[in-house]
Amino acid sequence: MTAAAHPTLTAARSRGAVRAAVSQGIRGLSLRTADGRWTGLDADIARAVAAAALHDPEAVDWCPVPATERLAVLARDRADLTVSNLTWTMGREAAHPVLFAGITCYDGEGFLVRTADRVEDPADLAGRRLAVHTGTTTPVNLAAWYGSRGLSVEPAGFADPAEAVAAYTAGECAAYVLDRTALAGIRAGLPDPRAHRILPASISREPMAAAVRDSDPHWFRLVRWVLHLLISAEHLEASGSDRRTAAELAGPHGPSAGVDEGWAARVLAAVGTYADVYARNLGAASGLDVPRGANELWTRGGLHYAVPLN
Repeated sequence: MTAAAHPTLTAARSRGAVRAAVSQGIRGLSLRTADGRWTGLDADIARAVAAAALHDPEAVDWCPVPATERLAVLARDRADLTVSNLTWTMGREAAHPVLFAGITCYDGEGFLVRTADRVEDPADLAGRRLAVHTGTTTPVNLAAWYGSRGLSVEPAGFADPAEAVAAYTAGECAAYVLDRTALAGIRAGLPDPRAHRILPASISREPMAAAVRDSDPHWFRLVRWVLHLLISAEHLEASGSDRRTAAELAGPHGPSAGVDEGWAARVLAAVGTYADVYARNLGAASGLDVPRGANELWTRGGLHYAVPLN
């Protein structure tokens, strides 16, 4: 491996850590706990990449950023990887020097409302002020959904998720609009979660994905195959094989991405399969109990398709 051919991996090894841009704090996705440890699905994806690249899943420099900076930190070489509930869109990939390496979670825009308000459908919120995050696809989604129905709402943008939550809980906004997976974590953190509910309707497609700079194809390849390894390992296990089969199939291809043949075994030892990552951070054991839905394997009615590793 030459440094010129693998600049991102070489730099990460030199500093001893993968720099991962994550959210400023969303339970289930990326949240720093009281003891300083980052948890969540996005955090575990970063750990999986660090395990493959640096032999250590904890070799991560965590970079919590506002939504407006999630791609900018890559462009300015302040991060090697963005895993921050970031929706993959053509517009984002066309406007920034980045590539999306793969989908980490299929989601959709949802609404957190107060149970006492008896809101049953997004249309019931027409004309109301809604809390959103600046730098996200939410305002565009709201305009498209309400506009197509001859309705409108007033998006109130907040750079900090904590400010958005505060505005919603204070009654300044009739709803908090965000990806439904993220809203599950927000709701669970409120003083009385039962006083709030997430509407069943979703108004958009939000494929959340990991992003990297477009200048390093070898790093892009490694991150992409880390993601596919997690899904393929689950598929093989669900089909009656051992997850070690996935490591045996993927391992020999590691040198083409600048890592050794033990990369896949390290990833699975560090975070498990995609099923493990999801269950631990969003499933029943996490306290959020977000149904897998579209995040199931395609063989079980979901959208995650296991790309062959051989």
